[in-house]
Amino acid sequence: MYTGIVQTVASVASVTEHKGFRSFVIDIDPDHLEDLKIGGSVAIEGVCLSATVIEGSKVSFDAMTMTLERTNLSRLAPGMAVNVERSAKMSDENGGHPIAGHISCTAEIVALKTEEDGAFLRFRVPAEWSKYIFDRGFIAINGASLTVAEAEGQEFTVYLIPETLRQTTFRDYQPGDHVNIEVDHQTKVTVDVMERTLERLMPQYLGGR
Repeated sequence: MYTGIVQTVASVASVTEHKGFRSFVIDIDPDHLEDLKIGGSVAIEGVCLSATVIEGSKVSFDAMTMTLERTNLSRLAPGMAVNVERSAKMSDENGGHPIAGHISCTAEIVALKTEEDGAFLRFRVPAEWSKYIFDRGFIAINGASLTVAEAEGQEFTVYLIPETLRQTTFRDYQPGDHVNIEVDHQTKVTVDVMERTLERLMPQYLGGR
């Protein structure tokens, strides 16, 4: 479990292709590696991955083909930057919202401004996921906990404070790029339960006409 508060931005040191998976070596600030062990969970661009090798500040992670297809990790190349968050402890303060690191979908950036004054990002999500995104609702984008400012149809907008710009990789993105989206779990459960309830009730209403 994660909080959606990105702890550091790290650099991709290398990428190695294997049959059925891809390995990433991420060079992470040692200050954020305390007590990390093999098998420990780390969110990379919002994707929950397990550490497979730790050599100094360089940590290796493997991503299966399914993960690469569902996320934007396939775009990563040496020298690129990624958002990093270690898994949360029960005693940690949660300044964001609970995040599992299980990506719902990717969203295309349709517009953005990354200057500090009035910075924003606007996205387009697949239609089947737009029903879980509401004005003032929580959403995780590349692992960062953010609040939806406006949502209409398949598009939604978030605004960014200077600290978010400083502490994340959003400055590196351009229109047309894709980001990882994790919809709020509680919102998803609520919407799904309401839909299923209405589906069960609808035949009764229709039969009574």
